[in-house]
Amino acid sequence: MNLKRVMREKNVDAVLISNMLNVRYFTGFTGTTGMALVIGEKKFFITDFRYVSQGKEEVEKNGYELICENISTLKRVGEILAEFGVQKLGIENQSVTLDQFRLFEGNFPKLEYVYLDDSFTKIREIKSGEEIEAIKKSIEIAEKALELTIPKIKIGVKESDIAAELEYQMKKLGASKPSFDLIVASNERSALPHGVAGDKKIEEGFLTIDYGCFYKGYASDITRTFYVGDNPSDKHLEIYEIVKQANERAIKEVKAGISVHELDAIAREFIREKGYGEYFGHGLGHGIGLQIHEYPGVSYKAENKTLKEGMIITIEPGIYIPNFGGVRIEDDILVKKNSCEVLTSLDKSLKKIK
Repeated sequence: MNLKRVMREKNVDAVLISNMLNVRYFTGFTGTTGMALVIGEKKFFITDFRYVSQGKEEVEKNGYELICENISTLKRVGEILAEFGVQKLGIENQSVTLDQFRLFEGNFPKLEYVYLDDSFTKIREIKSGEEIEAIKKSIEIAEKALELTIPKIKIGVKESDIAAELEYQMKKLGASKPSFDLIVASNERSALPHGVAGDKKIEEGFLTIDYGCFYKGYASDITRTFYVGDNPSDKHLEIYEIVKQANERAIKEVKAGISVHELDAIAREFIREKGYGEYFGHGLGHGIGLQIHEYPGVSYKAENKTLKEGMIITIEPGIYIPNFGGVRIEDDILVKKNSCEVLTSLDKSLKKIK
């Protein structure tokens, strides 16, 4: 079990899992309040009375003893630590606030704290079969929702109305919520990589929609760029084709063992050779899972690491020209041993919406 490996590497007696995404990952608990404590072979999940039934259903089958008593969670954790004589406790320092750490110190006196850094989030890089299926379903919902939303897109309709329709369709199809604030950016605003939908009315020109949803806790992340109107200019067509080819060239090379820097460079150098290098400023992609942005980062700025089988990443090159418009095309990709599986299926040819 990866938890045991982390405990060995960090040389700790116990680990306290307080980040709710990591709590969910290790215990299966989908509620909002609770902590997991692992001491050797013993695994505890501590929560309050609101989650007794839910906790029994979700965490006990994963080997966690449910503890729910009429005292504070941290006090009960402290009692367990004392009972087992824990001296070195691993904590999630990257998600613990200063106030939480002070509470830890107050409830767990005389302990040595060991920072776990990003140990747990790196464990989450490799997806299980169940996780892959949840992400595939999330993508399926998102793609169907966009297909149902496209007929609503018209010149003069507010970007925020399209975002609202897309969110409605995703939820109607079974999503719990969008995976982030939906980006619907028209004409010149499409040059904003994170142009969250606003009150602007859609005009003729590029329309970039970057969106996704959560299904059973797992995210999808898709971007498609359209042309609203009849007559895209030669520049519109040129930019779109460059981004499309950059996307396809990078996807072709995705496999276990390729470095994230090399993969990023495939798309980045192609765009640079076509004369638009200065207009592609963000990384090529990122991992997705319980969060919309997870390890690994796929970027020239990221830690230079190699992809592994079972990772799910995005490939999303773009060109953004101020006062003109921008294009981003984003797909979700499952890394395999010698190749990859493209999980997204929406057409990538330039679609004109009239």
